[in-house]
Formats: sequence, C-alpha cells, structure tokens
Amino acid sequence: MDRRKFIKGTALFSGLLAVNPLDLLSAKSLDLPQKGKKAKNIIFMVSDGMSSGTLAMANLYSNRILGRNGNWMNLYLENKVSRALMDTASASSIVTDSAAASSAFGGGIRVKNGVLNIGANGEKHLPIWQKFKMKGKKAGCVTTVTITHATPAGFCINSQKRKAEPEIAEMYANIGFDVMMGGGDENFNPEKRADKKDVYALYKQKGYQIFKDRNDFKKVDKNKPILGVFNHGALPYSIDRSSNKELQSVPTLAEMAKVAIDQMKDHKQGFVLQVEAGKVDWAAHGNDVAALIHDQLAFDEAIKVVMDFAEKDGETLVIITTDHGNANPGTIYGSGANKGFDSIADFKYTNEFLLNEIKPDYTPNQVKEWVREVNGFALTDDEAKHIIGFYNGLEKEDGLYNYKKLPFKFFADIQKKYDSVGWISMDHSGDYVELAVYGPGMELLKPFVKNTDLHYLMLNAAGVENKF
Repeated sequence: MDRRKFIKGTALFSGLLAVNPLDLLSAKSLDLPQKGKKAKNIIFMVSDGMSSGTLAMANLYSNRILGRNGNWMNLYLENKVSRALMDTASASSIVTDSAAASSAFGGGIRVKNGVLNIGANGEKHLPIWQKFKMKGKKAGCVTTVTITHATPAGFCINSQKRKAEPEIAEMYANIGFDVMMGGGDENFNPEKRADKKDVYALYKQKGYQIFKDRNDFKKVDKNKPILGVFNHGALPYSIDRSSNKELQSVPTLAEMAKVAIDQMKDHKQGFVLQVEAGKVDWAAHGNDVAALIHDQLAFDEAIKVVMDFAEKDGETLVIITTDHGNANPGTIYGSGANKGFDSIADFKYTNEFLLNEIKPDYTPNQVKEWVREVNGFALTDDEAKHIIGFYNGLEKEDGLYNYKKLPFKFFADIQKKYDSVGWISMDHSGDYVELAVYGPGMELLKPFVKNTDLHYLMLNAAGVENKF
C-alpha cells in the first residue's frame, strides 16, 4: 500500500467526520425566501420539559398509531427550518428550572433557578414581551398550565419568586398584555385568593373580555384584549379531555393559539405570542406516558396552526423548542418493543386520572379491574396490594407536581413491562435540546446556541435595537 495515499485519504475522511452534520444540513438549499427581511411577528413555541425521547416517542406514536408523520418532524424532513441544539443551563445550575429557563429567553441573561428576570444583585432585566410592547407590537401568551406559571411569566414580568402567581396575575393587567389564556382561576377569583381581591374585576376595568369556556371563542371582540382562564389550576391533560365529555368545554392548545393569532394578526406593528405546552413537563415529572405523548401531540397540532399562518403570512418568525429536558423517557430494546409501545394506544386515561380514582378501601381485585379497564393489562396480586399501600395518609403530603404523593414511579415501573418505555428520573435534566426556527431571521441561527441567544435572535430578526 502507498503510505502517502493512505495518509492523504485518511485525512480527507477525518475532515469529513469533523464537519457538523447540522452544518451539512444548512449547506443544502434551505428555502430562505425571507432572508434579510425583518420579522413583523414572532411566535415562540415551548413544549416545556421535552426531552428528545419525548419528541421521538410522540412522532413514533403518530406514525404507528395515527398513520401520519408529526408536524414538527415534517419541518425537518421538508427542510423548512434552521435546526440547532441548545444548552439550557441556568446561572445556578447545569440543570435549569422553568423560571430561569424562560428568563434566559425572556430577559437575555441567565438567572438563578426560581426567579424571573432578576439578576444576582437584584437587578431587573426587562422581559422581551415588554420590549416589543414598547415598540408598538401586541403581545400575548397561551399555555396549558396556569397563565401565571413560570414559562409565560418569564417573557412578561420580573419577580423574585416564581410561585408569586397571585401577584403575577395583577402585573399582567397593569402592563396590559393583549391576549393571555390558560388555567389558574385561583389567582384571579376573589373567592379563591387569600387576599380576596377580585382580579377579574381589575381586568374588566381595563377593558378586557373574560373567557371561561371554549364557547366564549364564538363571541370574540377583536377590539378588546383577552383574558381566558379555563380551569382551576392547569388545564386537563389532552387524553383525559378527549375521554371525558365534562372536560371538553376547555379549549385545546391549538384552539387557543388560533384565537390568539386571529386576535392580533391585523395589528399594523405586528405581534409576539408565546405558545406553551406546559403539561408535557408535568407528565414527565409523573413518568406518565399517556399524558406525555398525547400532550406532545397536542403541541404538534398547535405547530400546524402556527405554521399554516406563518407560511401564508410570510412575515412571521417561528421558534419551536423546549426550555429543558425532563425524565429522559425512551423506548427500550426487547423482542416485544413494537407490541409494547403500540399498547399505549389502549390507554384510556393518564396515570394521574387512574391513580386518583383509586381509594384507600379498594380491594386488590378492584385495583386490578380498574387498571385492566384503563390500561388493558393485568396487575399481579402483589402489585395491586403494593399500590393500595400508598394510599394511607396521602392528603397529608405536599409537593409541587404530585401533591398527594401518588405512586407514579411505582406504577410507571409496572407499565414498563408492558409498554416498553423507561425513564431515568422524575425531574429535569441538563441535556442539549431541539430547536427549530422558521421565517425571517432563521438564517441567524447557529447550529449550537445557549438559551440566552434566542432573546437576541428575536430582537435582531425584528430589527429592534437592544436599547431599553
């Protein structure tokens, strides 16, 4: 063998391997008809707590069970977006919480976990939706959790405490955001607030139309701002909503996104909108596979609504991502992996619904019958007895996403034998996450970014100088 030829060939091959595959994708002829144009509108879409495994499983479910590819994945397959990986760390940890993550997007600087756009020395960083309001744009947020929760709040306000949701509800009204929709009646309703303040009345005084039901969408007044609060706490999970007629008065994320776009799209200076699938994160915290997949699919339907508008409009920048990973779920190798994963189609409700229906006085047979009805598989006697053991003194426990300390982890471990899905934890992870960008400004995206970079990408895409 000619050693010089071998070395030359090896060097060439090594050089090819050193090229970032994302760069190769960018080198292909991405359709960039809007290159150099300013973004009149911006829609920022967040599937909160979405690990890459969540995206993969939702698309796998869509393909295998629904017979079609997901909308997010189609954007990749059709080469319509710039794509990147994103580092999601906060100022205090390589693993962020949602408040610090949203503040990175919203304030353009990393802050400690638990706070909203407040720096280490107490300095306030003006949130990006306020920046765009000051430039004459309309601004709004829609979410499947409380509208005062960390992710929408990080784009809108400053607070030392992410849990100060009653106060955040008042801040929104005083700033004057144009469309705010989600859950959280307890933060507006005088009968539920500790201070008995009627925050709905405050919004009415400021000219807002108040929506409590999806039927209210039929009477939208385009000349008035919207406050939509459709539930106490977060909105129902998508699969529970689909299976329970009593929950169907609550709008879907796609429906809220469409109403928000329609409400603001004719504004001369444009609009900015955040669309959050907040309960993807909560499902991951609970290792709740049916909740996770179906809420991710609901987010995917919202992507279609947004992209249908953006492609027709031609002046809208769309950012699709997550704020951090959570629980790192994924399918597991084995001879029954296909059949196991497909069995998730037989799950009628979330684990949250299933476990909340079990009572301390249930017999093992009652638990077994209930699980068979909801999930389609049979527990062993020992498993049923073990589950019942969790139900002593549940009301005495307290927690952020599992206030009753229900046996989510134990039940997910049982399900793993049947659905071929595993989880590494019940909490956030520090993974690099998926990021897709479409429309004017998509050429500004680099293959690897920090979460804070998106703040400045939005400003640059809209031609707004960061002087506030």
